[in-house]
Amino acid sequence: MKLLHSTLLASAMLLSCTVMGSVAQAEPGRFMDMQMVVKAPVGYDQFCRDNVSACPKETYKPVVVKLDEARWNELIAINKEVNRRIHPMTDQDLFGQEEYWTYPVNGYGDCEEYVLEKQRVLIEAGWPKSALLITVAKDTQNSGHAVLTVRTDHGDMILDNQIEAVLPWYSTPYRYIKRQSASSPVQWTGIADTRVTTVSSVSN
Repeated sequence: MKLLHSTLLASAMLLSCTVMGSVAQAEPGRFMDMQMVVKAPVGYDQFCRDNVSACPKETYKPVVVKLDEARWNELIAINKEVNRRIHPMTDQDLFGQEEYWTYPVNGYGDCEEYVLEKQRVLIEAGWPKSALLITVAKDTQNSGHAVLTVRTDHGDMILDNQIEAVLPWYSTPYRYIKRQSASSPVQWTGIADTRVTTVSSVSN
């Protein structure tokens, strides 16, 4: 667990540097602050129409994954493997439209394809569905971006195609908007991300 502990320690130090000088800003917790129910992204609705079996209308008891050494190493390995296997290409270039969610096509895709594939691979590896949540954010250019949030006993961890490392949510340079509910894959919940600044020192 040395790698996990060092990652969390470095993230905590990075966070403390980020929030220093902003007295009124409360330090974010290990878990995102989830708010009211919101609409799912249009692209996700389209994905569910095209992939009905991937979006079951079911509910389940939310769980968090105990992040032991084996799980941590598996998370890193799967994130790295999918990032290496898929080559970035925009929906416009792939499908001739601005927004289209699907699984990777011939090894290509944008951020949503990376996320959907990571979620699928982790579920096939035995990770609980309620701990693997598609999440929508704004990146450092204020553009829409999708990542996978993994709910663990060490907090919400982020799997991303722009940043190689698996990091706690508060150590990524994004402003989080909404994500899948931990109780149902077809429900979405807004995120109260009230951080004043982002962790701009993390390279993309």
